[in-house]
Amino acid sequence: MSKYDIIVLGSGPGGYVTAIRASQLGLKTAVIEKESLGGVCLNWGCIPTKALLKSAQVFEYLKHAEDYGLKVKDAAHDFDAVVKRSRGVADGMSNGVKFLMKKNKIDVIEGFGTLKKGKKVDVDGKEYSADHIIIATGARSRELPSLPQDGKKVIGYRKAMTLETQPKKMIVVGSGAIGVEFAYFYNSMGTDVTIVEYLDKIVPVEDNDVSKQLERSFKKSGIKIMTSAEVTSVDTSGNGVKATVKTKKGEEVIEADIVLSAVGIKSNIENIGLEDVGIAVDRDKILVNDYYQTNIPGYYAIGDVTPGQALAHVASAEGILCVEKIAGQHVEALDYGNIPGCTYCSPEIASVGLTEQQAKDQGLDVKIGKFPFSASGKASASGAKDGFVKVIFDAKYGEWLGCHMIGAGVTDMIAEAVLGRKLETTGHEVLKTVHPHPTMSEAVMEAVADAYGEVIHL
Repeated sequence: MSKYDIIVLGSGPGGYVTAIRASQLGLKTAVIEKESLGGVCLNWGCIPTKALLKSAQVFEYLKHAEDYGLKVKDAAHDFDAVVKRSRGVADGMSNGVKFLMKKNKIDVIEGFGTLKKGKKVDVDGKEYSADHIIIATGARSRELPSLPQDGKKVIGYRKAMTLETQPKKMIVVGSGAIGVEFAYFYNSMGTDVTIVEYLDKIVPVEDNDVSKQLERSFKKSGIKIMTSAEVTSVDTSGNGVKATVKTKKGEEVIEADIVLSAVGIKSNIENIGLEDVGIAVDRDKILVNDYYQTNIPGYYAIGDVTPGQALAHVASAEGILCVEKIAGQHVEALDYGNIPGCTYCSPEIASVGLTEQQAKDQGLDVKIGKFPFSASGKASASGAKDGFVKVIFDAKYGEWLGCHMIGAGVTDMIAEAVLGRKLETTGHEVLKTVHPHPTMSEAVMEAVADAYGEVIHL
């Protein structure tokens, strides 16, 4: 039996990052992976979807070339080539993880791992043991009883990335990050897209102003949006799909070629031996303490299988913290209130901290500032005037409670707010920090200035 200090079950952005940090700390480490190194994020999620979205963005630029004083004749897209490029990007990233495993002397064990008592893992009949076993098996597309996926007419995000032919009409059920990103991609490629959202606004976890702006931008692009609506059944017996949608006004039947179910994720915790070992689970999540220890000594869990936010960067941060604690380093528990969220449709969305409604629900006295990109010189020059930066500060102490952005490139700007909040920066300090001009990022300073009644360019 092979013996390790650390065995990581799963090689997504939680698992492989955890393994590398463990190796850096001098721990003999192995990773068990049943499919492809990099997990869903690198192979079927974060990375290849961004490649698809970039193709859509470039195609939109071509279609609107005249807005920039340019002429492009007969701009067209090759759907197969777009998908092929996306897969090539994913393959390149997965190969990059293989290189990192070799560089850091981490053993990669291919196969399906099942946890055993006594800090052991069985991989297709062969046992491995470790002082510490970290579960990082991630999640998959969740299925609704009313919307069973057949992989052909009712699909999940994975199939949506590799369709053989582009659908003429698509219904996207759910308007979280996955739903709106695919809605934007397919709409940009020329597909007639309808979004069906159960709650009363799209991107429901975002600030209300952000949701309203995205709805306006999407409708301007031709995407149909149905909120407070529910797909109660689908009929796939004909050539396409007939979806029955229940709304406040009654039932409506919508026809399409394909329905994309984007209603959240389901943790991959089945058949991995949790019950045999006695690891506690509640509502589809493995229960852990602040340092990701389960109730059974020697077993840990990170990423989408735990109750924290299901985001790649959260899984990575959790894994690093977990192994640093194991190695005896002084670590502080992760602040889940300061985790940035990013959505890569167009316009992009990025946010951190409390929404305006959440701050008011907590009874806080707040200062709100907002700066529209329509007043930004860089945004005007770039032809990307949709959106804004919104900031929320505590009126008494100046604490930066939340920051919400929608617009071009905002996913690259949100880190300023995350770092500022980590360092307990006040609104006055942000206001007096000189921002470069002309940039999209100076909208952060302008929004803060608006909160404090000192805005210059509004």
